[in-house]
Amino acid sequence: MTAQSNRGGRVHTSTAAPLILPSGVLGMNGAAGANDRYVIGAIGVGNHGRGLIGRFAAYDDVSIAAVADVDLRRAERVAAEVEAGDVYQDYRRVLERDDIDAVIEATPDHWRALIGVHAAQAGKDIYGEKPASLTIREGRRLVEAVRNNGVVYQTGSQQRSMDANHEACMFVRNGRLGAIKQVIVANYSSPWYYGMAGEPVPPELDWDTWCGPVMPVPYTRTGVFLMSAGQGAEPGWLMIRDFSGGLMTTWGAHGLDQMQWALGMDESGPIEVWTEGEPFAPPTYTEPEDRDRGFELCTAPHVFMRYPGDIVMEFTGDSRERMGGGLIIGEKGSIAIDRGAYAFDPPELGEEPLEDPGVVLERSEHHYRNWLDCIRTRNRPIADVEIGHRSASVCHLANIARCVSEVTGETGQRMEWDPAAERFTNSAWGNHFLDRPRRQGYHLPEG
Repeated sequence: MTAQSNRGGRVHTSTAAPLILPSGVLGMNGAAGANDRYVIGAIGVGNHGRGLIGRFAAYDDVSIAAVADVDLRRAERVAAEVEAGDVYQDYRRVLERDDIDAVIEATPDHWRALIGVHAAQAGKDIYGEKPASLTIREGRRLVEAVRNNGVVYQTGSQQRSMDANHEACMFVRNGRLGAIKQVIVANYSSPWYYGMAGEPVPPELDWDTWCGPVMPVPYTRTGVFLMSAGQGAEPGWLMIRDFSGGLMTTWGAHGLDQMQWALGMDESGPIEVWTEGEPFAPPTYTEPEDRDRGFELCTAPHVFMRYPGDIVMEFTGDSRERMGGGLIIGEKGSIAIDRGAYAFDPPELGEEPLEDPGVVLERSEHHYRNWLDCIRTRNRPIADVEIGHRSASVCHLANIARCVSEVTGETGQRMEWDPAAERFTNSAWGNHFLDRPRRQGYHLPEG
């Protein structure tokens, strides 16, 4: 590992190396910093990470001590915006520091669990963006690391801290709809393949480390390094299967999280998964183009899941609507839940407030402050790591169902899912997709 300092402001660069966390890296397990301030490091400061660190930096009791990103120029720019003292290309340098209480992690999905495990081993409390993992097995490993090291982990599922979403789930959990019969969620797109030729890597970018656990692919700024910007934009890493679960995990991690909350499945999930329609046939993007072709091809086949109580969840809703929630149908009517909003049908189901509810869901007024408060109290936050993992797992199960149809050329197989053991009881192909191969030197630590 080589390093150099620059400008007296401590900018550190490093060459890529196998990612083994140095022994002896021990944090303060979330204890408040000097003068009762939270001293935080940021890992991954792209579009979303930059916004996150800016929000935390606005708190009077938060100090941003360091910023780490494989794009050194980007890290320097964000560090200057939040007046961070140090800049690194290697996130491990952040985790080695005893003066840093906690970290904010907003990396691409293929890095998220590994950095989270290393941060937990270093005793750092973690705010981790959603989805919490790229696979179900690495998500479980992340939960184990958080629990074994006693750190506080908040998943970036902000809808858990929105008043309307809390109220909507309270209505459902307390029987306002009667027995639940059916759930309809957006038909989220799964990711597709990447096959572009590549272009020169900018000198400030450590591309090999950006790829990390994934075997390196040719660099293209628009095709891989960027996030997907918006409708009609060229797809970035959020749409590429090597690095992400597509919209299924990007927006699905919000919408399916709300369904898990409303159904009381925060520590469980569905018990059966299947697909209907033509088998999955994702495209390979070899030239820059917009996302429309990928979206059209990767929303088929339709996915179905069965929850305990014979509740069937269908991924058949309009893919442009209710991406932050879904439609829950019960004996007495239905409720449409979305990001910060809900609506009953018939409307009178929601006219009377809940009185003496039998089920009381935890409520948080602000997602970021909830994490900071829990760092001090050592309570579990509103979107604890187990919740984040279970919600991401539902997204992964949907993608797995489509992948199984791709390799078998068939749909309709009812794959039985054991949410306690987190494996399929009747599908070898389903279990094959519970994890992915990792490049040498980037394996998740055992135990």
